[in-house]
Amino acid sequence: MNYVIRAIRADEWEKSREIRLAALRDPVARIAFLDTYEAAVGRPESFWRDRAEGAAEGSAHARQFVAEAPDGSWAGTITVLVERPTDDPRFGTAAKADQTHIVGVYVRPEARGTGLVERLFREGVEWSWALAEPSVRRVRLYVHEENARAAAFYRRFGFTASGERVPMPGNESTFEAEYEIRRPAGR
Repeated sequence: MNYVIRAIRADEWEKSREIRLAALRDPVARIAFLDTYEAAVGRPESFWRDRAEGAAEGSAHARQFVAEAPDGSWAGTITVLVERPTDDPRFGTAAKADQTHIVGVYVRPEARGTGLVERLFREGVEWSWALAEPSVRRVRLYVHEENARAAAFYRRFGFTASGERVPMPGNESTFEAEYEIRRPAGR
């Protein structure tokens, strides 16, 4: 199927909510997301509107990309957050320099194995490198130690383990490993 990879628009909060709830119902959600379906489904419309607006095309602080099918449905999503050294960290350690942080990666089961996640990642990483202010030199993400499938994809894409590990919120006996990709020289 032909998918268009694009940034969401601020008025697409309902579709953004629907794909987030689908992701939180996925069997690996407990180790892939720092959220639960039960908590998310109860959030008010204003939360979802603000979330979409904050990650929509034109936002300087975050960008949510989706894979849109010809029928308008969304088959996958990725969100990229801008992190600056002066920001409080959302997860993990504070940024030492301007960087971006990939979160909320999800591809519907029927679209997995089609190359869609690679296309979403390319778009998110390219957006990071294209930022003029701040100029980003590193993109990071975290992966749960039990999420071997995701870790394998991140390595194939070019991410490497940075060596940082942080305890999983709510279960300090398990860890998330930080992976990073550095901006290629000359870009």
